[in-house]
Amino acid sequence: MMKYVATFLVLFAIYVLLAGFAVQELILGALISVILTIIIARYVNYQVDLKLPLRIVIFLVIYLPVFIWQLLLANLDVARRVLSPKIPLNPGFVKIDSELQGDFAKLMLANSITLTPGTLSVDVHEQDLYVHTVDVKGSTQEEHKAHISALFESILGRVFK
Repeated sequence: MMKYVATFLVLFAIYVLLAGFAVQELILGALISVILTIIIARYVNYQVDLKLPLRIVIFLVIYLPVFIWQLLLANLDVARRVLSPKIPLNPGFVKIDSELQGDFAKLMLANSITLTPGTLSVDVHEQDLYVHTVDVKGSTQEEHKAHISALFESILGRVFK
């Protein structure tokens, strides 16, 4: 039951933030949220616990600013490489061993890497994440992880424990 209530509240809050506070919008948002809650809670396997509010705060207050900062840095790096063709590129695929548990946590990590310019998550197989990057830094899996995913993974590990 907690799963349904939490899913409804999150969906409804998102709808209200996007649509506004008019009475018609609130009614429509509640109806849509109920329908989506039934579909999502029935077909997606996840659990809701009492630590969820803390995890949401960690995600919003810590992860999002870090992600936006890394996104800005990656955009500047790619722009510098485009505008300065003399900067050497070292493109390639790297394998990163993720310590995250759960499919959704790995999906968040893969999407964070893909959304950062210069990197693209290609595949996830069990605990391994395969990433294409425009500049392979390092020669070991630990070095690749340190340059590509360690910061994201450390925060997401606290969110998805």
